[in-house]
Amino acid sequence: MSYIVKSLPTLERLQVSESAFRDINPQRIASEWFAQFSKYATNGNVAELETLLSEGALWRDILCMTWDFRTFQGAAAVHTFLVDRLATSELSEFKLNAQYLGLRHPYPDIAWIEAMFTFQTKIGFCSGVFRLVPHQNDAWKAHCIFTNLEDLKGFPEKVGPLRNPFPNHGKWEEERRHATSFASQDPAVLIVGAGQSGLELAARLKALDISVLVLEKNPRIGDNWRNRYEALCLHDPVWYDHMPYMPFPSSWPVYTPAKKLANWLEYYAEALELPVWTSSEVKLATIDEHGTWKVTVGRASEQDRVFNVKHLVFATGFGSYRGKLPDYPGMDNFRGQILHSSQHHKAMDHVGKRVVVIGACTSAHDICADYYEHGVDVTMFQRSSTYVMTTQNGWRIHFDGVYSENSPPPDISDRLNASYPNALVGLLAPRKALEIADADKELLDGLKKRGFRLNMGYQDAGFSLAVWENAGGYYLDVGTSQLIVDGKIKLKNDSQIAEFTPTGLAFQNGTELPADVVIFATGVGDVRDNIRKVCGDDIANRCKPIWGLDEEGEIQGCWRDLGIPGLWYMMGNLAYCRFHSKHVALQIKAMEEGIFEGKRYSLH
Repeated sequence: MSYIVKSLPTLERLQVSESAFRDINPQRIASEWFAQFSKYATNGNVAELETLLSEGALWRDILCMTWDFRTFQGAAAVHTFLVDRLATSELSEFKLNAQYLGLRHPYPDIAWIEAMFTFQTKIGFCSGVFRLVPHQNDAWKAHCIFTNLEDLKGFPEKVGPLRNPFPNHGKWEEERRHATSFASQDPAVLIVGAGQSGLELAARLKALDISVLVLEKNPRIGDNWRNRYEALCLHDPVWYDHMPYMPFPSSWPVYTPAKKLANWLEYYAEALELPVWTSSEVKLATIDEHGTWKVTVGRASEQDRVFNVKHLVFATGFGSYRGKLPDYPGMDNFRGQILHSSQHHKAMDHVGKRVVVIGACTSAHDICADYYEHGVDVTMFQRSSTYVMTTQNGWRIHFDGVYSENSPPPDISDRLNASYPNALVGLLAPRKALEIADADKELLDGLKKRGFRLNMGYQDAGFSLAVWENAGGYYLDVGTSQLIVDGKIKLKNDSQIAEFTPTGLAFQNGTELPADVVIFATGVGDVRDNIRKVCGDDIANRCKPIWGLDEEGEIQGCWRDLGIPGLWYMMGNLAYCRFHSKHVALQIKAMEEGIFEGKRYSLH
């Protein structure tokens, strides 16, 4: 947790009063600061630029000046970064975006002027966000700056006015068949997995004119959602989930059912003409001394195909889903059925049975609610405490002014959201978590009365850091918590499991719980398991950790250099994939076009 900033820029810490931002002109203040910032950045003048920064300022950069994901905090770190990268990046053509400029007052003791801007480097077109905080003597300085690579010079996306303007008379079907067959030429990129992460990256690569093929082991695109438990539904609202180039229709439900999303992914791939091979599984992938990947692909009813590609992308989610069951004594003697949540289909499979669901996060809640609604006797076994927030209150508080029905377009919201480094989120999020807990008080009190064990999230930051550090440990409530409060879903959490018996579960405190079906909703394996299965132990062991945060608060390996040439991991929810698929595509495009200089300005 070393990445968390020491303190927030509160008015007390800055030694200013509320009068510092009373009756001010944010446009004038931002414009004057930005004029100086632009001049010093263009001239590579580190010393003068540093005078515009607040003590303890943060600078987050994604690819723009570092070819990496970096967060620099504090005078020493920012100074070193600017000395090393400001002049060599050749910043120019700064323009302030007045549309999204204004005074923000997130808490009574915090205020800043927020603005967006664009600029260029020697290799690309970039965007940025800055936040100015008040100081004594009417000075305003930047507490947080975000810079982000948007496009590469000379290689714009082939969308909008740059798409093919000519009619196609009777040739489309044959050209489409040829483009997806790869009969005469290997693609530059192979993507393993046609879920949202694989398809969104493929769409980005295609727009950048990079040859790509997506491999999906299931018979249909979307089966990774279609074949999961029947009650599965997204807990992220639709305005947070739009996909690149093709947003969801305005009539789309706020929370998307899994099967509806599955059909949309199939439609998305067809509408954007993404080359996908279904019923195709990667059997083996090896890399030679020249950095070329040799990938063997098995196809249903066809001969294996061997590809030689420069880039291999795993878009296979948060680990290996099948068979990841904890090992308890007596499991072999249990006369009932034991399943992982990924193997569970629907509640009607177990009508008349006694079901125990082990786990107390999202999947466990969804499955338990489904059983209750179908009249099945179900008990949730909670092994450890859980963070719970309602989506009704939680999303409103978390995403206020960023993601909502009437918020700015996703492209703007994504950049505003990304402009908060996790180093800063770590101090802001606990305030939000307390605000949400107060709004959810009646429900949380009911859960406590029932004995459900609650926590305030990772580092008391709600779910904000838990999703990055652990990819779990929370439940975003859409109604199941009330079923627990009302006793409609039974709860067991007074002791840990000692062993399975032939007829149920025995616990360390001597109690027993009869069961005909036990479902483990306990998460999945190491994200690197899928790489290990295809590429072997040596490659998997050499990979950086994929999820979790590094000492700067940046994701460790996903979307960025994994430590193995040409090997990438693309994953995340729909919003993360929308934003970061562009970053992965830009890195690959830069390498393919010889723009990438071969060196990242990396942490280690």
